[in-house]
Amino acid sequence: MTDKSHSERSLSDANPIPFWTDSPLAPTELPKLQADTSTDLLIIGGGLTGLWAAIEGKRINPSQDVLLLESERIAFGASGRNGGFFSESLTHGLSHGLATWPNEIANLLRLGRENVSEIISFLNTEGVDADLRLCGKSTMATRNHHVGELAQSFSELLAYGESVESRDQSQTQADIYSPTFLGSLRSYSGGGLLDPAKLVWGLRDVAPRYGVRIHENTKVIGLSNESKRVSVRTELAKVQAGKVILATNAFDPLLKRMRNKIIPLFDHVLVTEQLTQAQIDSLGWKENQGVTDSGNQFHYYRRTPDNRILWGGYDALYYFGSARSAGVKEHAGSHALLARQFFETFPQLTDVRFTHKWAGMIDATSRFTPAFGTAMSGKVAYAYGYTGLGVASSRFGARVALDLLDKRKSELTQLTLVKRQPITFPPEPLRYALVQATRAELAKEDISGKHGLWLRFLDRLGVGFNS
Repeated sequence: MTDKSHSERSLSDANPIPFWTDSPLAPTELPKLQADTSTDLLIIGGGLTGLWAAIEGKRINPSQDVLLLESERIAFGASGRNGGFFSESLTHGLSHGLATWPNEIANLLRLGRENVSEIISFLNTEGVDADLRLCGKSTMATRNHHVGELAQSFSELLAYGESVESRDQSQTQADIYSPTFLGSLRSYSGGGLLDPAKLVWGLRDVAPRYGVRIHENTKVIGLSNESKRVSVRTELAKVQAGKVILATNAFDPLLKRMRNKIIPLFDHVLVTEQLTQAQIDSLGWKENQGVTDSGNQFHYYRRTPDNRILWGGYDALYYFGSARSAGVKEHAGSHALLARQFFETFPQLTDVRFTHKWAGMIDATSRFTPAFGTAMSGKVAYAYGYTGLGVASSRFGARVALDLLDKRKSELTQLTLVKRQPITFPPEPLRYALVQATRAELAKEDISGKHGLWLRFLDRLGVGFNS
């Protein structure tokens, strides 16, 4: 087992910023909004949901004026801090979709596949290079009870038309070598990998070509309902908007009704230095697919285009009162834990050091899938709660929000996934206590393989722990 001091030494020179945005490709800063203005459609939030909403809004109605406001720099939030896993799933995995929306699962799978196909077509048409590879992923069994769980997932995925292989321990270790791997499920369909910052920056470049106005470093501090418009206050200016889409996700909601429907969870990520050819050969990993563990507290990992390993997940933290200020701080304990687990998984890489470490907020709903709705007499729409799986599904969320805002009775707005709200989180201090208790039960299940009474009760409420 790797000792604590070794893990800490491996992190001593790591830069506490996201690897993806630490790039010479980062675009120049856009000006902040400094003068009062008006617009037909205002998008609040410049991540993937907001950018897709702005672009799709102009594609649907080219004549409308669209303004997008971002409180920081575009790609500052989750859109630039994730692992770059690009998934067709709209339901946080097939198992969760089957458990929660069994009557709609065929349509949800089709819509997820169409969404990814349309994203790829759009990127190709607009010349956006996001290093996208449709390489699928592997899910690794690291405990004996995971092997049986993966066998059940294999049967489900086959039944719904996915291209998958079930691999035993020797086949798995021949693919990617780790002494911790006991078996795996190799999915060839369903998505792949990309560079999330290049995707966001690419959309930022495309949006003005459609006529979208964008301002960075423009924080919205309030909005109020007027008879025919929404009045929006920023730190320096006001905006009169005919319609508004809230795309702030894990950040502090601007609508009171949303504050108990979402909690911010803090995820942690490391990226190694570039591997030598000998180190790459010691891993195998010739298909260069994304990888996750199959536990509740799971890792996700992948190689980057320049042969580093991105290693994240496991220790998702909730802070009392849904505190969000921790989002840009360093989390030494969580990063050290991740480093120890990395070396336990890949002991052949014991000399590798980490160059980047960061934390990011995940916008989690109680059912682990997005929620949608409207406010202010239908003039405001929102989509939030991707729970770590929003790189592709954020476009789906943007399209739902646009349909709701324009009162279109579309296939999307008729989905139970869209019409039914997740259960709300209880107020503090009960919220914090229940989150910590649930985390403890999930950790126990990872060790024992037994789904306890508390988790079974949450399943009956529709909470998403079967995802």
